[in-house]
Amino acid sequence: MPFLLRVELPDVPGSLGRVATAIGMSGGDIEAIEIVEKRSDGTALDDVLLETAEGTMPDSIVSACNALDGVKVVWISRYPAGGNLVLDLEAVEELTAAPEVLDKLIELLPVTFRADWAARVHRAKGVVSGTSAAPEDLEFVEIESASRLEPPTEDDVTLYAAARLDGNEVVVIGRRGGPEFVDSEIARLGHLTGLAVTIART
Repeated sequence: MPFLLRVELPDVPGSLGRVATAIGMSGGDIEAIEIVEKRSDGTALDDVLLETAEGTMPDSIVSACNALDGVKVVWISRYPAGGNLVLDLEAVEELTAAPEVLDKLIELLPVTFRADWAARVHRAKGVVSGTSAAPEDLEFVEIESASRLEPPTEDDVTLYAAARLDGNEVVVIGRRGGPEFVDSEIARLGHLTGLAVTIART
């Protein structure tokens, strides 16, 4: 069964190797690793896509990683079968080939950011496009740059982030249950959205 593990670890040589060994000894097989963020405090945040052997409990992998000095599992969740990590450059390649760039952006955002849904929200019209799990009713937000958003009061499990398309439209993505959107993800969201706007205009 595939899982996505987000782990905080010291940003020094050998740290990732220790984590990989702990995962392997606990019955996990690493499929892909992506560096999410390198921090000024000397730590890094990595996403690890792994497959577990039959009968392996994810708790045992979490415990093995947390037992390592300076390592902390931030979050673990099941991951869609056949899913893979889509790098921003691959997303840009898909955007340049798409006839409807902004619709393609909405399709790609959940995969690129490991979110549950994405939507395009117009100032006057509300949600004009979204993935199947996106809420049908989202309010337009006034933002100048990509940002985390406060969730609606009736939704205390979804984390929200948004980026500006233009003065009248924003994209919003939602991630149920975590992990929190870190600064590097917010920056990537703004950058990828900006590229999509540029591609759509050419």
